Amino acid sequence: MTKGLSLFEKRRRRNRTSLRARAGTRPRLSVHRSGKHIYAQVIDDAEGRTVAAASTLTADARSVSGANIEAAAGVGRRVAEAAKAAGVTRVVFDRGGFLFHGRVKALAEAAREAGLEF
Repeated sequence: MTKGLSLFEKRRRRNRTSLRARAGTRPRLSVHRSGKHIYAQVIDDAEGRTVAAASTLTADARSVSGANIEAAAGVGRRVAEAAKAAGVTRVVFDRGGFLFHGRVKALAEAAREAGLEF
């Protein structure tokens, strides 16, 4: 089944499978990292809708580079604030196929500091 898949795709599938087993009724904080930007969404899979989102493409974050740890931490804070405003305080962290270090880790730590539990 995983023959011919990239290492990234294998990590993504493995991570998503374990999330489904642990998630229950909690929304997931999904992270996508590109070369220039980082994106985060809080997704309610039961209803199939995005509860909150933030990225380095928003107007308030455009003045700084989106490809560094400081920008990722800012996105983490903004997505946590938006999620809390929508009534979500507990999530599961979906890093996709990205390794948990650098920008992904900075986003997660900033979201935790801003009040999200995962």
